Amino acid sequence: MSGTVIWFTGLSGAGKSTIAELVGRELEARGDLVDYLDGDVVREHLSRGLGFSKADRDTNIERIGWVASRIARAGATVIVSAISPYAATRATARALVEDAAARFVEVHVATSLEECARRDVKGLYEKAFAGELKEFTGVSDPYEEPESPELRLETEGRPPDDAAAEVLEYLSGVPA
Repeated sequence: MSGTVIWFTGLSGAGKSTIAELVGRELEARGDLVDYLDGDVVREHLSRGLGFSKADRDTNIERIGWVASRIARAGATVIVSAISPYAATRATARALVEDAAARFVEVHVATSLEECARRDVKGLYEKAFAGELKEFTGVSDPYEEPESPELRLETEGRPPDDAAAEVLEYLSGVPA
């Protein structure tokens, strides 16, 4: 029995990791086997040494997709939270998962650049706007919004638990 990969994509600060954690906790409480692949954590452990060029970002996302496909193939739910800025690389990740006979659910955490910058506690957007950070997604590097994700979450003015509830509702209506 294959599992599911829930792939949260969006700009830095969009709320991907927060919503993903809430969804995962609820799925675990329901008895699902859940694993998490957070973009920042994967970069530290699996993709150390990669930069932020398009080629390195693609490699990072392809690695996440491959690992997610292996875990989902074994029946777990894998929650991925990664900016994953390029449509073609997200499509590659989807293909890897679907080739493993697992379900792929793309969730676009659709938060405006202005709101992400407002939420930014690390000051990354300020540095990117000032030109101090090169290749910063949404500022000096593109973010290609998903054209037809399974779910698009508008997060502005909305608590994360409401967005997580929307994901859980969607998942309960999707056949395995």
